[in-house]
Amino acid sequence: MAIEQALLTWIHLTSAAIWVGGSLFIGAVLAPVLKTMSFSLEERLQIMIKVGRKFNKIAIPSLIILIATGIYNSSSYFSNYELLLLTSYGNWLTIKIILVTALIITYIVHVRIIRREVEEKIMSKQLTDKQIQTLRKKIIILGEVIVVLSVAILFIAALLNVGI
Repeated sequence: MAIEQALLTWIHLTSAAIWVGGSLFIGAVLAPVLKTMSFSLEERLQIMIKVGRKFNKIAIPSLIILIATGIYNSSSYFSNYELLLLTSYGNWLTIKIILVTALIITYIVHVRIIRREVEEKIMSKQLTDKQIQTLRKKIIILGEVIVVLSVAILFIAALLNVGI
């Protein structure tokens, strides 16, 4: 049983590394580097969308695995709701669940803003500079929220790991 739990924890942590690490890389490394290049705003946005689409191919499965393994690891708390309400661990787990829910909603909105039809308009240069600027601002804000939520969730996971 211990090896199965270790394997499940490893899968959970690997998925978290992919999700959070990739998100941090895009926001803290790629985006600032692109700003220093002589590409137009439209070209930078095109690159970010292409990178985002590629990242989503591993990020979405990682997020799904994170949620599934998290639910499995917490199943004893779901079968006895008093544990969620009356224990410190349960309270932190409830906060984590709320933050994960907020993360999922934010991510869905983020992906929805850059839906295929919008991406095609960007790629075919059908948007005005003002539209691109507005779109970029929304994407940046939502991306930052996703990163902050992801890091906060990791911190709560660390608290739960030590049994707080």
